Amino acid sequence: MRLTADGTTPIPRSVWVEQLETDDGYAFELARPLFLTAGDRIGFEGGGLVVTRPCGTRLTAEGSWSTRCGPGVGSRR
Repeated sequence: MRLTADGTTPIPRSVWVEQLETDDGYAFELARPLFLTAGDRIGFEGGGLVVTRPCGTRLTAEGSWSTRCGPGVGSRR
């Protein structure tokens, strides 16, 4: 499922997430799986994932960046 992580676009349906891949070959691997509900908004701030619930509550999710393909596979800085 494609999710927009711009911090303003709500997720259309509930989804269980273990990692999020970007269009440029990076992935954010969550330290713990996360259940996102319809209406949640996600974004990346300070290198981490931030979830804003419809009620306005903000959650941060721990994880790490990695590359999925291409030369120099390793961590994103």
